[in-house]
Amino acid sequence: MMLEVVPEWMTNLDDEDISFIKKFIMASGSLKEVANQYCVTYPTVRLRLDRLIQKIKISEDNANEPYVALIKRLAINEKIDFDTAKILISEYKKIRKEGK
Repeated sequence: MMLEVVPEWMTNLDDEDISFIKKFIMASGSLKEVANQYCVTYPTVRLRLDRLIQKIKISEDNANEPYVALIKRLAINEKIDFDTAKILISEYKKIRKEGK
């Protein structure tokens, strides 16, 4: 029996993200085809893919800077606006730099 290891970047994805990835792969990476499957426009699917890419990048940041990853995740999920996220991250980095 083989133990399945889930990559760290996949642990932060929800079921909708996994479904989107599957449809994207099954459509041979065609965003136009995925847009047709979801009955939405190409730009809508492109935005969804960009957010998914950001989620994956955040999981890479999470190990080094969990606070920064949290702020980015809140911005991506539209819990806080992008400008607020930038301010919080900038201030956090200033405080960390001063503490060293």
